[in-house]
Amino acid sequence: MILSAVITEAEEGGYIAHNSETGTRTQGETFDEAIENLREATGLYLEEFPMKAGRPPRHFPSRRQELRGSAA
Repeated sequence: MILSAVITEAEEGGYIAHNSETGTRTQGETFDEAIENLREATGLYLEEFPMKAGRPPRHFPSRRQELRGSAA
């Protein structure tokens, strides 16, 4: 199973990791630590709420919204 990961630098230092398919979010002092922590958090989530055919569990709210406007 392939899931996405968004990694951003935290203002206070370190990194924040987020998986949009499950909503799991974690952090780490290094990029690699953030990825490893996200793997663990997402794995634990999927043990409790298995995904079927790559789709989020039914209780997971999802919504798409198109954002329009110009970048400043």
